[in-house]
Amino acid sequence: MTTEKLRVLVRVDLDCAKARVATQGRVTSKSVHGLYDVMKRANSLTAGMTLELDMTRAWIAPDALEELRTCSRSHHLPAHVDPLQSDYRLSILAPDYTAPLGPVPSQAA
Repeated sequence: MTTEKLRVLVRVDLDCAKARVATQGRVTSKSVHGLYDVMKRANSLTAGMTLELDMTRAWIAPDALEELRTCSRSHHLPAHVDPLQSDYRLSILAPDYTAPLGPVPSQAA
């Protein structure tokens, strides 16, 4: 079921220097800041970490998706999140849609 609450699961493979951040729930321009913190922590685990942000099970607002795509293109998180501007190897698996402005519909189990 998709809810207003943001749920995040992080899977890390230190041998391959990969982390997958799977997100469920509603991602808005406000809640995306929580994802930045998770990505920053995962990236700090080892040098050259590749981050995969799996948004396929989330409802994401268009402005939040654009913020994440900007981070992916620039290889940096926003300066207010990461003042040192560390390098991020980030890929995004986005849903085929973006969130409507109205309430989040529930999905049958």
